Amino acid sequence: MRDLTQLQELFIKAISEKNFGEEPKNLYEPFHYILNLGGKRLRPVLALLACESFGTKAEEAMDAAMGIELLHNFSLIHDDIMDNAPLRRGRQTVHEKWNLSVGILSGDAMLGASFRYISMVDDRIFRKVFDVFSRTVLEICEGQQWDMDFELRMDVTEAEYIRMIQYKTSVLLGASLEIGALIGGADEVGAEQSYQFGLNLGTSFQIKDDLLDAFGDPEKVGKQVGGDILSNKKTILLIHALRHATGEDRDELLAWLKEDHLPAEKVKAVMEIYQRVGSVRYAEERMESYYRKALNALDECSQHGANITELKNFAEYLYHRDH
Repeated sequence: MRDLTQLQELFIKAISEKNFGEEPKNLYEPFHYILNLGGKRLRPVLALLACESFGTKAEEAMDAAMGIELLHNFSLIHDDIMDNAPLRRGRQTVHEKWNLSVGILSGDAMLGASFRYISMVDDRIFRKVFDVFSRTVLEICEGQQWDMDFELRMDVTEAEYIRMIQYKTSVLLGASLEIGALIGGADEVGAEQSYQFGLNLGTSFQIKDDLLDAFGDPEKVGKQVGGDILSNKKTILLIHALRHATGEDRDELLAWLKEDHLPAEKVKAVMEIYQRVGSVRYAEERMESYYRKALNALDECSQHGANITELKNFAEYLYHRDH
């Protein structure tokens, strides 16, 4: 069985050799441009890894992995448009390099191509795979909408936050693993627990992102910490603090949420409030809880025929990362 790095190399080679289309030029140039921006390709590689975990060569899942990567990049193009983001991985976003209309249309084309590649799976599992994939497309869109809605609300609950991060990010990790498992020959329980592994690991990963944004080492994270605090983003830290802060802590937090002119002071003050009211400890506990749920699902996969060694190594890497 190959490890994550070997499967990463396999997928990168395969996608670099693909020609997804040439004409019209302004449709397919942006298509290839964003695919060539790089990235770890974790979602398609996890599909390949899940396939091999259940005893089938990763090459059997390559078309589905292509579909997963195309779906992910479709979401990046459209997210960049909605966020009006100028850069993606240090280079111009598609809508900045071309224009808004080209960005929308090339993203749509990428979504169409993703379904085309997913449809190449074996007929015996097509219905199951297509159901997982199409449901995930809708959930990603729902997650993005909730994220935008939360910008205008101060009463976001933890349950709403968890649902948003799961739909926006974690469901595609889960779907990648479930689709790979189905192609690999997993039974119904093995496939479902592969999904639960990805869903819960992705949730733990997103909570850790909240913590790293506020308390990470800027040199390792690669950006100035506190961006979420400055934008009043509804992270698990802020949601917990708004619910549990009392007295002076609550008054100070609410005052800082209205402050836009003292960025360094705001970040420092809000971080201290998070520490005092127990929001940091709480977030760490929730991160740990979802990580344990992921490992429990992985143990279930093992009992249903999967070799989980490499998947467990990946989970440990993700959990212990500091950037």
